[in-house]
Amino acid sequence: MAEEKPKYLDPDLPVEDRVQDLLGRMTLEEKVSQMVYQAPAIPRLGIPEYNWWNECLHGVGRMGIATVFPQAIGLAATFDTKLMHRVATAISDEARAKHHEAARQGYRRQYQGLTYWSPNVNIFRDPRWGRGQETYGEDPYLTGRMGVAFIRGLQGDDPKYLKLVATPKHFAVHSGPEALRHHFDARVSPKDLRETYLPAFRDCVVEAKAYSVMGAYNRTNGEACCAHTQLLQRILREEWGFQGFVVSDCGAIVDFHAHHTLTATPEHSAALAVRKGCDLECGIVYRGLPQAVEQGLVGEKEIDVCLSRLLAARFRLGMFDPEERVPFARIPYEVVDCGEHRKLALKTARESLVLLKNADGILPLRRDLGCVAVIGPNADDRQVLYGNYNGFPSSATTVLEGVRRSVSPSTRVLYAKGCDPIKNEDNVWGEKADDGFAEALSAAQRADAVVLVLGLNNQIEGEEGSADKSQWHGDRIQIGLPRIQRRLLDAVAAKGKPVVLVLLSGSALAIPEAHETAAAVLLAWYPGQAGGEAVGEALFGGFSPAGRLPVTIVRSVEQLPPFVDYAMEGRTYRYMREAPLYPFGYGLGYSSFDYSGLRLDRGPVEAGADIEAGVTVRNSGGMASDEVVELYLSDLEASVPVPRWQLAGFRRIRLAPGESMTVAFTVTARQMALVDEAGRHVVEPGRFRLHAGGRQPDGRSAELAGTRVLSADFEVTGKPVTLPY
Repeated sequence: MAEEKPKYLDPDLPVEDRVQDLLGRMTLEEKVSQMVYQAPAIPRLGIPEYNWWNECLHGVGRMGIATVFPQAIGLAATFDTKLMHRVATAISDEARAKHHEAARQGYRRQYQGLTYWSPNVNIFRDPRWGRGQETYGEDPYLTGRMGVAFIRGLQGDDPKYLKLVATPKHFAVHSGPEALRHHFDARVSPKDLRETYLPAFRDCVVEAKAYSVMGAYNRTNGEACCAHTQLLQRILREEWGFQGFVVSDCGAIVDFHAHHTLTATPEHSAALAVRKGCDLECGIVYRGLPQAVEQGLVGEKEIDVCLSRLLAARFRLGMFDPEERVPFARIPYEVVDCGEHRKLALKTARESLVLLKNADGILPLRRDLGCVAVIGPNADDRQVLYGNYNGFPSSATTVLEGVRRSVSPSTRVLYAKGCDPIKNEDNVWGEKADDGFAEALSAAQRADAVVLVLGLNNQIEGEEGSADKSQWHGDRIQIGLPRIQRRLLDAVAAKGKPVVLVLLSGSALAIPEAHETAAAVLLAWYPGQAGGEAVGEALFGGFSPAGRLPVTIVRSVEQLPPFVDYAMEGRTYRYMREAPLYPFGYGLGYSSFDYSGLRLDRGPVEAGADIEAGVTVRNSGGMASDEVVELYLSDLEASVPVPRWQLAGFRRIRLAPGESMTVAFTVTARQMALVDEAGRHVVEPGRFRLHAGGRQPDGRSAELAGTRVLSADFEVTGKPVTLPY
């Protein structure tokens, strides 16, 4: 008589039943083997090997050819959640296609799985942080909206199967310094924790149903983030109802004993992490869990709890089911790097561009200029387009190539690199740092206009250990242009030709002198494979830039609190009192927009209720263009310190000249709630103000953008309402 098929292989049974059946068949050693990221096969149970580590920050990363979209900070600059969802859907299509093709060829190795360690929803609180490029900027609301759209696009909407597993990271209170991350204790108040550092994670877990969360390297208020009672147990699972699994950052469990000195041995570290709710380790310390059980440091039942969450993820991904039962297994391999995704990469790059200055309307440039000089170390560099955690496209367009494509056939395009991105010193062989200046100045002298392409790259800013030419372990000590590039800018500008400065970077560059020198400034981030094409089109009038800054660009590092201080006082647009160089939410275009008729759907609002707002936007210029409509909220009578105003809604729209549109927003009770010193969300009665426009409601934005922001007050009545977390 044939043996009955095990329950765990029956795709019609509930996942919980299948998990328990498989758990009951495994030895302790087999269980532990599946709790490290390189999980070996268990042939007797038909379990194939599986590597949990994969990346898709802005495209499928580190696994060969893939569509490369703008770096995450550039995705945030689009202020376009619908586009973000499309991007994530394209990424998950390519991810599924790559996974199944690799498995069919017999490969199940690193970067070939379906569990992706993206997105990074840490708050970019300080521009010195090298990994800020991986985030969606400094604002919790924007970060949450972008994170939700991205996760939904990755995980899909099938009622039974997950398309991928998304992993918002690094939970929580994590944003540098990189050099200290393995032993640093980020001290944060309950108010700042709930007001700034947790909201985006909450949105990703509660609203988007992210099935995984990655813990951070550092400690927060004394406890290691990967073994944190408050973060992993009370907040993540009890308050937010998280049902998925927690994974450590890579090597973070080693830090418990090696750097944080919280434990004495690897076995103690592994046991502590398991007991506190870290289910999967990116590392090898968990291999000692059988010894930890023998020593009485942790029980097998606690290991079962962790492993059950991991197995549930694999079942929900369809890994134990016939391919014909899993809809995503039918995505053809030809979707990778397909024409539709290339077009989407170009659209996204266009939307990510932020025009910071356009003196006297110098942009767009005429396509039929006699001669254009394209100068700078980032002008013809493909690698700088990609950012970090990237894949590699089959083709990419640099800024130089984009300019050549955008000008008329009769226009002469001259090119000179000018200098190395950061090399400031002469070498022993007699080479000078400015040896390339002569060629650059000759080109500038002959040109009708200069496109000067400067900025940073992944050797200058990034993660600890990856940015090998950074000033400090991937972070930046100074936040302006590298000195040699400032010299190049001054030398080129001295030729008296109009200079259009194009910046490629993953973070804010303090450029007050460049702002005064250049006729126009365009921030392109690390714009992905189509970045050069998008920049060329924007410079020569192919479309109107309409991206917005997801970060504040300060004037100098002197405007920043100490890097190691995690208190939010003085940081970001919500708490900064000094005038920045360019404010959060700021960006210019080639058209103009008028706002009118800001209205609310009611008078007084009962505490705990939502309110609807609407505003009419009209394209009053002469060019069809996108516009980002921004809504900000101020609590005018709060009983505790609160942000001056904070983003409460945004929508990217497109209008033809003379066309109007009424844009509606819902402001929820949660958005009206203040966070008190104990970390509670309380809606207090009192007066509130809504601001609607194409920028935030500060004077510096008005000076730069010259657009009007409408305001409307409303009252919240009744007794204070404390909201659940």
